[in-house]
Amino acid sequence: MNNEKLTGKIRKNIQIGVQVEIIQKHHQRTGELTEGIVKRILTNSSSHPHGIKVQLITGEVGRVKNVIL
Repeated sequence: MNNEKLTGKIRKNIQIGVQVEIIQKHHQRTGELTEGIVKRILTNSSSHPHGIKVQLITGEVGRVKNVIL
């Protein structure tokens, strides 16, 4: 596995079907990351200071911290 990562703050780095690490709202305090595949991109703007909000294929919603290449 390649360990290259892109920031999740820029929308163009994120596409449907790509593997990402997200932080869910209830994990913001602990910083626990959830890994998964993007099903939907929920943020409309081109960037967001806390990360682009996405929904994973598992249904979990959170802000992208890293895009795994």
